[in-house]
Amino acid sequence: MSTVTTVGVTGMTCANCVSHVTTAVESVDGVENVSIELRVGEASEVTVFSDDPLDEAALRGAIAEAGYEVATIEVQQDALATQYREQSAEKQAAHDLSIHTEG
Repeated sequence: MSTVTTVGVTGMTCANCVSHVTTAVESVDGVENVSIELRVGEASEVTVFSDDPLDEAALRGAIAEAGYEVATIEVQQDALATQYREQSAEKQAAHDLSIHTEG
């Protein structure tokens, strides 16, 4: 199973902040990959990929230890299957549209 955890983190203002949070989050057991979209002046989006759901307290603790605050956490389990279903539906809709426009 694949899990994507999206964390809104406040207080990040630069690439150094991104580096600190990345290192902190990577130290949490089960984390496979971390991606951060820096948003100065609002909550930055930290996307964490893992095989199984992560320990939310450990994730919050790691971010707090790095000196930042968690604003939101959203967990999507079985993320790859969900993404595949969404893409399949989009492809089918595009296919159906092309059939209707050809005739």
